[in-house]
Amino acid sequence: MSNYDSDSQRLFFDDLINCRELGGMPGSDGCTFKSGILMRSGSPSLASAKAVKELKDFGVRTVIDLRSKAELEHYGNPFREDPDTHFYNIPLFVGDPDAEEDPTMAFLETHSMGDFYVMMAKELGKEVVEVMRVFINETSGYTLFHCAHGKDRTGVIAALLYVLIGAKREDVVLNYKVSYDYAKDFLDPLIEARVENMRHTLRSDASNMETFLGFIEKEYDYKAERYLIGNGMSESEVDALKKRITQKS
Repeated sequence: MSNYDSDSQRLFFDDLINCRELGGMPGSDGCTFKSGILMRSGSPSLASAKAVKELKDFGVRTVIDLRSKAELEHYGNPFREDPDTHFYNIPLFVGDPDAEEDPTMAFLETHSMGDFYVMMAKELGKEVVEVMRVFINETSGYTLFHCAHGKDRTGVIAALLYVLIGAKREDVVLNYKVSYDYAKDFLDPLIEARVENMRHTLRSDASNMETFLGFIEKEYDYKAERYLIGNGMSESEVDALKKRITQKS
């Protein structure tokens, strides 16, 4: 039986949804995900100066924005020009999700979010590796990574990190599934306003992560390191990443 408690990872900051510490996830061989190094959340685009200061006071020194360049330009990011923060924009979405004829959004009219995660993993592997390299190289304070709602692009990165340390499949799925619960107050009005066949894009149904993990299992024997190496990461980099994110319980 797992001793993973997703609620124990929650963090609360003004103007930020679905914010969590990655530390505390049980891995294999008696290890756990190291606390105090990685955080995930929804977009900080609406964060006030006070909220930004609170995050920096908490220890955020690096921010990785996984949104597309179009999203970044449209919504902004208060950390983009912040002199105290190392900022990276590494898009895990090609195009503009707000555009009427965006091909990815058209794909989602007839496919699940899990199918989108698989497409992302297949087509944007080099970008995923780039994100992982930031985790290795930025060692001061917390690195905060986020997308729009902190559940999809952010969820895929978190899932790969957890698979890398040998987390149980059901724990990885739970970590993903609670995103909707943690952002429900924000997401429900958006779901209500969205057309019926696109409402699923704002939820975090367990089946989505099951689809993604099934892809990792089928193609890479459920080894995140094989996926990362297959997309350009060296074995020494994978070892460095594992060392960075794991600790003995």
